[in-house]
Order: sequence, then structure tokens, then C-alpha cells
Amino acid sequence: MSKKPGLSLVLATIISLSACNTVNGAGKDLKSAGSAVSDASGENKKR
Repeated sequence: MSKKPGLSLVLATIISLSACNTVNGAGKDLKSAGSAVSDASGENKKR
């Protein structure tokens, strides 16, 4: 029975780390999409 708290802590850590990577990747995807939209709209063109 003493292994359950340790196992729970390890599982919570693994889930937290994978969630951070997922959010980080989603942020990069959104930034990329925003840049593509800005480029397509001509907002970044120099005169």
C-alpha cells in the first residue's frame, strides 16, 4: 500500500509534463497560423 502515493506522484508528473509539451506545440501552431494570415493579408508588406 505504500507504493500508491509514489506511483500517483510519478503519474501526475508525467501527465503534467506531457500537457506542457502539448500547450507549447499548440502555441507554436497558432503563432505560425497568425503569421500566415498576416502575410496573406498584406499587413507586413513594406511600401
